[in-house]
Amino acid sequence: MVKSTRHAKYELYYHIVFVPKYQRSHLTGETMERLETIFAEICADKDLELAESEVMPDHVHLFIGSPPKNAPSLIVNWVKGISARKYNQRYDDRVKWTRSYYVGTAGSVSKGAVEQYIAEQEGGDE
Repeated sequence: MVKSTRHAKYELYYHIVFVPKYQRSHLTGETMERLETIFAEICADKDLELAESEVMPDHVHLFIGSPPKNAPSLIVNWVKGISARKYNQRYDDRVKWTRSYYVGTAGSVSKGAVEQYIAEQEGGDE
């Protein structure tokens, strides 16, 4: 769904994947449920749309919509940093994330459609 700010219309979604430090398969049961709740809280606080979240035993998938003012790296830093801090303050077991992550963009327009649109605009100024 296209959203807007005062000066922009946008539809930006990021697929974010990251893993816990020490790669233990411990993101299950209560830990999984707690993390999903924390991710939803973070997105609500930061005015992001949490379209999907999936906490797997050894990694996390998030699908987050964001206004264009937020860089993907900033969103990842928010989600990983705040989630670890909140989780570790609230519960006895600990969560730590590695520094690495994957982020990919997704939207309603394919790369081919954008290329075709740009090619059509090049001949339109005549």
